[in-house]
Amino acid sequence: MYGFQQPQRNTGEIFKQIFFGKNILSRLILINTAVFILITVINTFAWLFRLESGDEVLSFFGRAFALPSSLGLLATKPWTVFTYMFLHEGFFHLLFNMIMLYFGGIIFREYLSERKLLLTYILGGITGAVFFILAFNIFPVFEEVKGIAVALGASASVLAVLIAIATYVPDYTVQLFLFGRMKLKYIAILFVVIDVMSISAGNAGGHIAHIGGAFYGFIYAYMLKNNNDLLGFLNRIKFPDFNLKRKHSPFETSRPKSGKPISDDTYNKKRSAKQDEIDRILDKISKSGYDSLTKEEKELLFKSSNK
Repeated sequence: MYGFQQPQRNTGEIFKQIFFGKNILSRLILINTAVFILITVINTFAWLFRLESGDEVLSFFGRAFALPSSLGLLATKPWTVFTYMFLHEGFFHLLFNMIMLYFGGIIFREYLSERKLLLTYILGGITGAVFFILAFNIFPVFEEVKGIAVALGASASVLAVLIAIATYVPDYTVQLFLFGRMKLKYIAILFVVIDVMSISAGNAGGHIAHIGGAFYGFIYAYMLKNNNDLLGFLNRIKFPDFNLKRKHSPFETSRPKSGKPISDDTYNKKRSAKQDEIDRILDKISKSGYDSLTKEEKELLFKSSNK
C-alpha cells in the first residue's frame, strides 16, 4: 500500500484544506492552533503590562489548563485531564505535533471513520494523562518533583492516532523525505522506542504520557482488527456536526431540489469524481477488506451497485 498520491495543489489550497477542511482532522488542528495563538497573544499583552514577569516556566493559562502530576492539585483542576491535550506554549512543540497529527490523521481517515479519529485523539490523550499521573505517584524517582510537574501538549493524543492506524494497516507504505519508502509499523515502532529510551534523559513525564497514548492506540486498533470495537457502545452518541456549510454530495448527479438543472460540465465533473471515489473504495476493499470501509463508503458503494 502506498500513501500520499495526492493531486498537485498550490500552497494556499493546502493550508485551506489543513485548517478549514470540513472534517474532524482539520477541526483538531485548527483548535490546537487557535488555542496556541490566543494564549500567545494574551501572554504577550500580560508581559507588556507587567501582569506577568515573563520568566515563569508556565503562563497563567499553562498553570490553569496543564495537567498536574499531584493528585491534590488534580482534584482542584479535574478539567486538565482534557484541556492539557490542546495546550501548547512552544511554537515548535505545536508544529511538530500538528505535522504528525496530519500525517497520521489522513491515513486514519482513509480506513476508519471521523468518529473513531476524534475518540482516539481524546481517549488516547486521557490514557496518556493516566500514565503520567500514575508514574509520578508510584515511582520514587519522581517524589521530589511530583508536586510541581505538569504535562501539556497533544503528543499523547497524536501518538495514539499514529499507533492506531499503524496497527490497523501495518504494511501501509509512505514516502518519507530522506528516508524513502517506509511501512507504518516501522515508523510506529521507532517512535515508541525513542520515547522509552528517552525517559531517563529528560522530560520523563512527557515520554511516559506518549507511551500511554501509544498503548491506547495499539489496544484499540488491535481489538478493532479482530472485530471487537471497544467503543461500539458510543455509536449511539450524536456528535456535533463539524461541517460549517451544508452542501450537496460532490458525487450526486441528479437534479438539485431547487429544480434548476446542472450544467453538462458540472455533471461530468461530478460523475468523474464519483467514479474516482468508487475506484478508490474498490481498491481499499482489495487491500483491507470490506470491513475497513466507513459507513459513508458502504452507502456510496451500495447506491452505485443498484444503478
